[in-house]
Amino acid sequence: MFKMVKVRFAPSPTGYLHIGNARAALINYLFTKKHKGSFLLRIDDTDMERSEKKYEDAIFEDLKWLGIDYDETFHQSHRFDRYEIIKNKLIASGDLYPCYDTKEELEFKRKRSLSQKKPPIYDRSALRLTTAQINDFEQQGRRPHYRFLLKDRSIVWNDGIKGTIEFHGKDLSDPVLIREDGVFLYSFCSVIDDIDFGITHIIRGEDHVTNTATQIQMFEALRGPVPEFSHTTLLLDKDGGALSKRLGSLSLRDLRDKGIEPLVINSLLCRLGTSLPMHQSYSMEELINDFDLSHFTCTAPKFNDQDLARMNEKYFHHVPFSHMVHHLNNDGIHFTPDEFDIIKKNVVSFNDFKVWFSILKSPIKHPEMSLEDQDFLKIAIQLLPKEFSKNTWRLWTGSLSEHTQRKGYALYHPLRLALTGLDNGPKLEDIFLLLTHKQVLDRLHGGLH
Repeated sequence: MFKMVKVRFAPSPTGYLHIGNARAALINYLFTKKHKGSFLLRIDDTDMERSEKKYEDAIFEDLKWLGIDYDETFHQSHRFDRYEIIKNKLIASGDLYPCYDTKEELEFKRKRSLSQKKPPIYDRSALRLTTAQINDFEQQGRRPHYRFLLKDRSIVWNDGIKGTIEFHGKDLSDPVLIREDGVFLYSFCSVIDDIDFGITHIIRGEDHVTNTATQIQMFEALRGPVPEFSHTTLLLDKDGGALSKRLGSLSLRDLRDKGIEPLVINSLLCRLGTSLPMHQSYSMEELINDFDLSHFTCTAPKFNDQDLARMNEKYFHHVPFSHMVHHLNNDGIHFTPDEFDIIKKNVVSFNDFKVWFSILKSPIKHPEMSLEDQDFLKIAIQLLPKEFSKNTWRLWTGSLSEHTQRKGYALYHPLRLALTGLDNGPKLEDIFLLLTHKQVLDRLHGGLH
């Protein structure tokens, strides 16, 4: 048994984090915190050609925005010497062997196996090469890639979500761990890191199930403790198709730019794929307390960004001022509690707060108004009381209606345009209470131009 839970999230800095990455990070984070464990952030940057600093910086920024912190972090690119040591150790033990097959040769073998209705498993022809054949390949300029030699035995584990899973070594293809150009691949580095850093639980998507089978034998070959594995179902789109085709358009950066709140994203993602009903939480602590891996099912959940938008709107309509004030202030938005309670009723995304803060605190741009409405505003200016109270709006609009014979839309719409510059928004009487006498007078005059 492990003394303390230690879990990791391992993104690659080859693109921006998307909704699928966020789900993986969140599930691992909530599991760790629920068990009072340690959360490790590993930057999988062994692919030096595709890894970029801007993506790496974005990983740290996006996780912070989601409210996910970590206890420890490291870069795989700083551990190449360690990987080289393990490579030599596995070669010496016979667990890692060189293969000189070209991509074309491997593709021919794959197609031949499939045409014979056989699984495309590597035939281990590299193990039968003579020294003379190897020398000949070397002289031709061929460089070997390295495969891990799977043992011909059963591989069984109790998956934290899927229950008992069993594979057999003879049914799996020896995985490539090191490319012919010397690049260390994911499975190789990941197993070494998990052992060295004491990872106790690995929670990831079900597309890694076969990887888990081969990695368990790698853990055993390196005499490291085998972590406990759990595999979540992958997200589908709203029509039941593969969401992976759309992930590029669902980056956390795009969602943030659209004004989606991180707690809305977290509340949705931690319930997708579980037996629990959807529920909006207002703190990470609540998400942690409610989290349980046993709630996850084997049914693939559907992700709909329209659901996310609806949850986002509902969140703002109910969120307390105390939960938002820090976020608002960080963006230069300084509402009073009363202002916030009035504005939030018409907010769909966080960006709407910026719009309404600007409307309340800065000069507005007036739309062009008809001559009839301008004449109406002139009367409104004449009848505007010099002192404001809670009854001012009712008395003022009542007097306006009596003098102009306007009612309903004809009465209120030109006032809304003059006072806010918009066609719609919170109840106009509430907005009026948030403006000073000078602001109201200036805006009524502004509607005359």
